[in-house]
Amino acid sequence: MNISIIGPGLIGGSFALDLKSGGLADRVIAVDTNPEHLSRAIELGLADVGASLEEAVNCSDLIVLSVPVDKIKSLLPLILDMVVGSNKIVADMGSTKLSIAKEVENHPARGRYVALHPIAGTEFSGPDAALCGLFRNKNVIICDRELSDRDALDTITSILCSTGMNISYMDSASHDLHVAYVSHISHITSFSLALSVLEKEKSEESILTLAASGFESTVRLAKSNSNTWASIFLQNSEYITEVLDSYLNKMNLFKKYINEGDSDALIRLMNDANEIKKILNK
Repeated sequence: MNISIIGPGLIGGSFALDLKSGGLADRVIAVDTNPEHLSRAIELGLADVGASLEEAVNCSDLIVLSVPVDKIKSLLPLILDMVVGSNKIVADMGSTKLSIAKEVENHPARGRYVALHPIAGTEFSGPDAALCGLFRNKNVIICDRELSDRDALDTITSILCSTGMNISYMDSASHDLHVAYVSHISHITSFSLALSVLEKEKSEESILTLAASGFESTVRLAKSNSNTWASIFLQNSEYITEVLDSYLNKMNLFKKYINEGDSDALIRLMNDANEIKKILNK
């Protein structure tokens, strides 16, 4: 099977490494608008060759989109146009799904498309960030599976299982709501804390001296690629603003109780928050 990776960065490149190490692809073809990234992907062994988008689609059995979600939204219809009437399969690995799903819901080749979101990653980006085994024992969401052709779904499922991923199923709207709460707000929190600290702590030495592991783990996500996350925030804006309203409400409660010196209210609030461990420790 020839497989094209559109965007061989952290996610696409890691997937390519798993495909190659597991013998799941006869040939991996990389597509990237950045010539340096494309050359680096081949140099690192993420792909066997580079190609233009049209060349890659023409010579591939499976085309995987792993670019920012706004780019997926514009590229996916074009790629589906190219695969109409064929047995080629198209998948994406974007972190939002609903706006992409709406973009192609009436496309004649919709059945050849499988919508994926692997729940894995690091704060790094680009081909050098790719890691073999990144997806092992990680969850992957397949969205709107009933809209994908059976053979396309079976092929993708087999590949995902071979790379060690645990598959779950959701509709696109539910997916976007849930990731807004458990993923997207975490990144906004991290970016916001980093900005607050940089604004107040002008001295780099002070930050390094006083920073403990809790601070480091909280702001780690602020090192994430800004282009990728701006795209995610805007594509999932409805649900993210809903989550932000809830989050800011809780932040204001902390501010209120601290200003009032209300220890009992603070303890109740934090005890309620401690209930999350019942979910995370399962």
